[in-house]
Amino acid sequence: MADATLSDTYVAAIQHDRADVAPDATLVGVVRSPTGWFHAAVDENVPELGPPAALLDEINDVEEEFKMQGLCEEGAHNAAWDRVDFDDRYREHIDESPDARTAFESLCDRLESGESIALVCFENTDKKRCHRTILRDRLETQLADD
Repeated sequence: MADATLSDTYVAAIQHDRADVAPDATLVGVVRSPTGWFHAAVDENVPELGPPAALLDEINDVEEEFKMQGLCEEGAHNAAWDRVDFDDRYREHIDESPDARTAFESLCDRLESGESIALVCFENTDKKRCHRTILRDRLETQLADD
């Protein structure tokens, strides 16, 4: 990985100058369906590394159920994450989707060539779980194994 760094942050931290990323890091969004303002905050977006649409729909539906039962937004999000087995299903997506696998390998190559990368999504992981932390862990493991 030469002098490359790999980190992750959320878009609001970037917008408010609170992101803890290397100054030379390429801000790589990993959002399936980004908004225009998200594009403005990152250098590029790789939608193939966002969670699959069906998984996003399912977690959103379950999260709404939990909110209706009185859970706060963060609690509902994290409880829904567990109920839909988000962690394992997102890992499976990275492993089994040809487009996600290609995008993952491209990020590995870029890191191995010395490029610093910060993965960016919407969730503040101080409060909510997010797929980008799974992706960061997978990238770190892959690079350590190479």
